[in-house]
Amino acid sequence: MTPVSTVERRAPRRRRSTSSTRAEPPLHTVVEAVLLVVAGYFAGLIGYVTGLASLVSYPALLAVGLPPVAANVTNTVSLVAVGIGSTAGAGKSVLHHGRRLWWWVLLSAVGGAIGAALLLNTSPDSFAAAVPALIVLACLALLAQPTLRRLAGGREFPGIYAIALLLIAVYGGYFGAGAGVVFLAATLMCTAEPLWRASILKSLMLGVANLVAAVWFALTGPVDWPAAAAMAVGCLLGGRTGPPVVAHLPERPLRIGVALAGFGLAAWLWAR
Repeated sequence: MTPVSTVERRAPRRRRSTSSTRAEPPLHTVVEAVLLVVAGYFAGLIGYVTGLASLVSYPALLAVGLPPVAANVTNTVSLVAVGIGSTAGAGKSVLHHGRRLWWWVLLSAVGGAIGAALLLNTSPDSFAAAVPALIVLACLALLAQPTLRRLAGGREFPGIYAIALLLIAVYGGYFGAGAGVVFLAATLMCTAEPLWRASILKSLMLGVANLVAAVWFALTGPVDWPAAAAMAVGCLLGGRTGPPVVAHLPERPLRIGVALAGFGLAAWLWAR
């Protein structure tokens, strides 16, 4: 039997590479934390005004290193703060709906739970193809809303609105991008609410759907909590400043601006 040579016996051991077994946490610098707070603020403000918070928040989470699924669920958790911030300052404006409001909240909660369950058990790609078309339709409805409301003669459509809320909440919990625009369009089409009050309702309902989905993700999904906390701080502040901004903006230019931003989001999602 040939003896093992001294060289072989004393050959230095190779260090095991840790790059494949231990990933660095995505949020590991103060700069990234500040980036997420700032992005969260603008996401909260833009999300309240236009319903397009994810246009800012989701790319920011990807930019600090989160993979797509983790960024999606972390984004949902963070955006709960937008609803809290906006309704804390202006929530009393929608209390006149009484029991109908609580019914809408329940539908949004159920939809958010269904959407979260679908996200964690199916591939988001199976639904993503339809998202740009859905956003485009919502933007067209938003632009046509004054004419359609005149044709409706001031009537409201509570049954259609309830079904729409449930379906949009499912979409919000599942994918989320552009859900605020769809909520806003449905509220303006099916109720007699002015744009500023419809924005409050949109933030409340979407906030409820996000909250329920966030609880589900917290228990079962890959939430990056440091990133979620940093972004939520900004979202809270941005959502809090949203209602007074919308209250002082003229309705027609605001509606056109929201629709144009929605078309831009649809184009970006289509090309991605």
